[in-house]
Amino acid sequence: MPPGPRPVPQLEQINAEIFTLTYGSIVRQLIADFEDLDEVNKQLEKMGYNIGVRLVDEFLAKSKQGRCSSFREAAEVVARQALPMFLNVSAAVTNWSADGTECSLVLTDNPLADFVELPDEYRSLRYSNLLPGVIRGGLEMVNMEVDCRFVQDMLKGADCYELRLRLKEHKDEQYPFKDDD
Repeated sequence: MPPGPRPVPQLEQINAEIFTLTYGSIVRQLIADFEDLDEVNKQLEKMGYNIGVRLVDEFLAKSKQGRCSSFREAAEVVARQALPMFLNVSAAVTNWSADGTECSLVLTDNPLADFVELPDEYRSLRYSNLLPGVIRGGLEMVNMEVDCRFVQDMLKGADCYELRLRLKEHKDEQYPFKDDD
């Protein structure tokens, strides 16, 4: 009898504390390499963007999420499905602009910032700047060009983590062929 289909291997879950400490090591190495905190912030965002571009395929495959028809729907999917899937946290989507092109994702927990205290000389460091990059990269892959940045950070004394998203452009999906029928 021929063997049946092979079971799909489960992805190993990384221990959250190991991930948090590894991320801290990356930030520390960037500080040592660049010495300029503005450049470190740019590098963290760029790293996050590259991760987001790659994670969107995994998210779409695992979540069976269909196409989002609006920026509002995409923000809700990020807050209620993507963040829990990859970081085990969820966010509230609030503070919508009148025209529906800006909103905030408010998190009360941020695993990237566990075990972290920012000394005064690092006040301009956006420690968790990987997250805005991941969101920007992921949304770009589904044809939404956004700006994403932290506006509140508990590491800097705020009572929550707040990411502000602004839709710059929602592109129609382009097909590489023309239907002449």
